[in-house]
Order: sequence, then C-alpha cells, then structure tokens
Amino acid sequence: MKDDNISLLRKIKGAVLKCVVWLSAAAICFLLAGMIFFILVRGIPHITLDFMTQKPSLLNNTVGILPNILNTLYIILMTLVVAMPLGVGSAIYLQEYAKNQKAVRLIELAAETLSGIPSIIYGLVGMLIFVQFCSLGTSLIAGALTLVIMTLPTIIRTTQESLKTVPDSYREGSLGLGSGKWHMIRTVVLPSATDGIVSGCILAIGRIVGESAALLFTAGMANEMLSLKEAVSPGGAGSTLTVSMYMYAKERGDFDTAFAIAAILLILTLIINSTAKFTAKLLKKGTEK
Repeated sequence: MKDDNISLLRKIKGAVLKCVVWLSAAAICFLLAGMIFFILVRGIPHITLDFMTQKPSLLNNTVGILPNILNTLYIILMTLVVAMPLGVGSAIYLQEYAKNQKAVRLIELAAETLSGIPSIIYGLVGMLIFVQFCSLGTSLIAGALTLVIMTLPTIIRTTQESLKTVPDSYREGSLGLGSGKWHMIRTVVLPSATDGIVSGCILAIGRIVGESAALLFTAGMANEMLSLKEAVSPGGAGSTLTVSMYMYAKERGDFDTAFAIAAILLILTLIINSTAKFTAKLLKKGTEK
C-alpha cells in the first residue's frame, strides 16, 4: 500500500513537472512569435522599393536605407573574415594541441568572462585602440575589428565544445590508419564538428547584426554610399542598420521607419542564417564524399 502511494506521488510530480516544462516552452514560443509578428506588422507596410534602394536626404526629404544595408553587409563580411579563422584555429589548438590544462582552463575562463562584458565597454576600447591609437579614424574597419574582439570568445567556446563531442575513436582510427595529426583534424574532426562551428558562426552573425553601442563609437553614423574599397580603408565611416534604427527611433522619433528597419533586420538575419546552414550541409556532404 505504501509503495502504491509512493508510485502515485511520483506520477503526480512527474505530470506536474511535465506541465511546467511544456508551459514554459509554450510561453517562450508565444513571446517570440508575438514579438516577431508585432515587428513585421508594424514594419512591413512602410517598406517600399524607394526605401530599400535610395539613401536618405534632408534636402529632398527622402528616407532610404541602402547605405545602411551595404554597411551592415560590409561589417559582417570583414568581421567574419578575421574572426572565424582566429576563433576556429584557437579552438583547435586548445582542444587538440595544448598540453597545459591549467592554461587551457584559464583561457576558457577568460573567454567566458569576455563574452559577458557589456558592448559599450568594447566600443570605448575600440575607440581608444583602433580609432585613435591605430589612426583608423571613425570607420567601418575600426568597427569590424572591435566586433572581432567581441565575437571571438563566442566562436572559440562554441567550436571548442563542438570539437569535444567528436568521439576519440574517430581520432584513434584515423591515426591508426597512418594519418598525421593535422590531416586527422582536417579530414575527420572538423567535418564531424561542422554543426557546432556553423552555430558559432550564426551566433557571431547575430551579435554583429544586432550591435549598435560599440559601432556608435567606432564605425560612426554617416549615411554615405561606400564601395568595398572605401569600407576597408581608414576614415570610411558608415552606420549599420541597427545604428540607423537607433537614430530614427531615439533622435528623430520616427518609429515607423525604425520598425521598417527592424523588420528588414529580421528578414536579413533569417536569410544569412539559412545560407550559413545550407553551406554547412554542402560542406559536410563534400567532406563525406
């Protein structure tokens, strides 16, 4: 009789916990869907072809975000070109080559600490180092280098955790067949950790696209059209979509334009993330063949 009561009590507790978990998941999904729906409903009606393809002009009384879209793409490209090789390479060294485990744990702690620092502090440091000390001026390249420092901890930790999930039997089998260590890492370990590396890339892109505080101090607020050559040159200042959205909402009180930019940011992030996942699947299939 006592065992039956204990069993019934456990079933009740299990059912209650299951309900709590499902309610929590449903609440999160509802809040996320509601936020996305609200932004799209407020923003999409104000998105026009002219809005997407022209630059803003006070003289002509026009509003356009083409320079901001290009600047955002420039920032993403420049940041990932520098941060991805450094981050993935650092994770490979820490996981596969480093022998001093105390130093590895210290570096991991430092990376986790850096990932929690407010972005405004990165902006001030980027302004002092890249804008002033390195004489890059307020420019997209200074903003990109600042974002490299911000995103490196995320890329390193996600890649490293992904490498840890690769079974040691894969490494031992490859080495047993005569592969060198780098050949083993390149042909066995990295393809098996592709999902984690792509996840780190997507998280980095999300932080790059959503960043504004650091870029206000480093990349500037200019709305001029820049070529790729001008974007990577010192003094090529430009505002990204998030900086522009902040300016429209906070400084001008133009919330219709701000919501339109927010909707474009959501769509742009979805496209970039989908492209990254699709590319990862192609790379994985190519390595398996």
